[in-house]
Amino acid sequence: MSMLESFGFEDIEIGQSLRLSRTVTEEMVRLFAAATGDVNPMHLDQNFAAATPFKGCIAHGMLTAGFISAAIATGLPGPGSVYVGQELRFDRPVRAGDTITVELTVQEKIPGKNHIVLKTVARNQNNKTVVSGTATVLPPPGKARVEQPAEPRFLPA
Repeated sequence: MSMLESFGFEDIEIGQSLRLSRTVTEEMVRLFAAATGDVNPMHLDQNFAAATPFKGCIAHGMLTAGFISAAIATGLPGPGSVYVGQELRFDRPVRAGDTITVELTVQEKIPGKNHIVLKTVARNQNNKTVVSGTATVLPPPGKARVEQPAEPRFLPA
């Protein structure tokens, strides 16, 4: 049984960091399109995408941003965290087969509101930044350990 640990505001230190890696698959891109309705052919149609500056399909930028959300929700601050805001810059395209490593670093603690500000960077397997920004997060009320839920799967059509 895998466990997830959360950190409350008082437990978090400036400079604390976390890394999480995921490899993007074509299935992830298709499922993201299905879940959101974003069926831009840039993401789904090789013939269309071949005629663009990217010369092929790219993953949705928000799919990559979702990896940042996953790192916040499962690691820093962890389960029970609430997103307050996110600023993003999409620096490079991401494609199926890319391994994306998200790094979160605590930049600031805002007493009174109990918010933390995280520097958020996602890099590909070549250590090139693909997404960067900052996130403002309300950590859970205190430290806790919870069982990691199974990752949901879409049923085949």
